Amino acid sequence: MKAVRIKRYGNEEVVELAEVERPRPGENQLLVKVQATAVNPVDWKIRDGLGEMFGMKLPLILGCEVAGTVEAAGSEASEFVRKPKQFDLDTVASVPVGALTAWQGIFDQGKLVSGQRILITGASGAVGSMAVQLAKNKTAHVIGIGSGRNEEFVRELGADEFIDYRKARFEDRVNGVDVVFDTVGGETQERAFQTVKRGGFLVSTVNPPSAEKAKEFGVTVAMVQMMPKADQLAEINRLVESGKLKVRVATVLPLAEVKKAHQLSANGHADGKIILRP
Repeated sequence: MKAVRIKRYGNEEVVELAEVERPRPGENQLLVKVQATAVNPVDWKIRDGLGEMFGMKLPLILGCEVAGTVEAAGSEASEFVRKPKQFDLDTVASVPVGALTAWQGIFDQGKLVSGQRILITGASGAVGSMAVQLAKNKTAHVIGIGSGRNEEFVRELGADEFIDYRKARFEDRVNGVDVVFDTVGGETQERAFQTVKRGGFLVSTVNPPSAEKAKEFGVTVAMVQMMPKADQLAEINRLVESGKLKVRVATVLPLAEVKKAHQLSANGHADGKIILRP
């Protein structure tokens, strides 16, 4: 069978499409014939060297978001759910990582509840767009930040307010929010502290927020590291089936073009999810 593999860390040139032995599932595993897989930033970050930091052993097979057909199963596999029937595999392969990251960030870490106000940076991205929809489904007041060209898209997802970061400093227009969900990091994250009320939450998907600033502004901070949770994914699938959660597929490429897919993801040039088809 074919697999996207790296034998050493580096840029996209270390990625190879290799022929590997077909695995046999263990007790807590499934063997899935992959028909669509999404490329996520974590893939090229692992490739760049994050895998070494986490103690992963080379060679590594990349990828964490798939849709396909179960061919064999162990007795207690618990990280997969049935796909929504009416949706194609490209669409459903685009859902789990972004939606679970957003869910765990805004609800598990940020404690968002109905009626609260949330500020979402990078609101048009794969994770940010999921956060907008999940927060709105919880009847929160959603403020999205992004590029002006994506304003219509973010508002269609349910955002109550939109701020074009190129035209305004969001911290001059927003204050007293209950939760900041940051998918951008860096200077944007630092400035976002000014928008949170004391006792609120600032959660990032990108880099750990400053403990010193958290103390200064009186907020709780966290960095979300997505964990596969079948119960949450099943609930997310119900939202997809009901039309309350939408995903935007930007690019579909053959598996052989995995290097191009990594480049698109790393450069931020894909306006939605990037799908590879074996």
